[in-house]
Amino acid sequence: MKKLLTILAIACLTSLSLTTTSQAQSLTADPKLEWATKVVALQQGPDLDRLVAQLADGAAQEVLRNWGPKLQANVPKAKIQQATDELNAELKKYFDDVSKSINNQVAKVSTDALVPAYMARFSIEELKQLVAFFESPAVKKYQSATSELGNVFVKQLVEASRADVTTRIAQFDETAAKIVGVASGGKSAPTGTAPASSPGEKSKSNSKK
Repeated sequence: MKKLLTILAIACLTSLSLTTTSQAQSLTADPKLEWATKVVALQQGPDLDRLVAQLADGAAQEVLRNWGPKLQANVPKAKIQQATDELNAELKKYFDDVSKSINNQVAKVSTDALVPAYMARFSIEELKQLVAFFESPAVKKYQSATSELGNVFVKQLVEASRADVTTRIAQFDETAAKIVGVASGGKSAPTGTAPASSPGEKSKSNSKK
């Protein structure tokens, strides 16, 4: 009986060893897997954070486009500010929740979709070159400075185009005022009928006669 248990134990250990070896071999069957995984991991930084924020912001803007007009149409003017503040607070919670949900899917989508995509499009030598590229100090410094550089560019671009944009806004406002029928200050534009004279003006006119 003891001998039989020993044989069974050896058989189980051998089976377990073969299974583990088989799994390890399947994971390393394609040597590109390791390098493609490294490439994807090296790109998960500030750029990915900005992408997640953009996706979450797009989802929040969609909600805002839906509820903004409803807020204006259904809430009395006296309560519009309170309702706006409450809606903004809920919108912030929504943005945070969506950002968290997207972030939770990053690792899975990277493994399921992005890694295989790199493996299909690049040779192992090219993947190694990409890893070396992303690991270089210059590229790491560039990635960390991308946000700041982008802000510098956007700020200067806004300043450089401000005068032209302001002029164009004035042109738009003038045309829009004619279409809507209001003066540029928001008051109703004249309709072609002379405005009624005030009582004082009428008395002055009669006295002249």
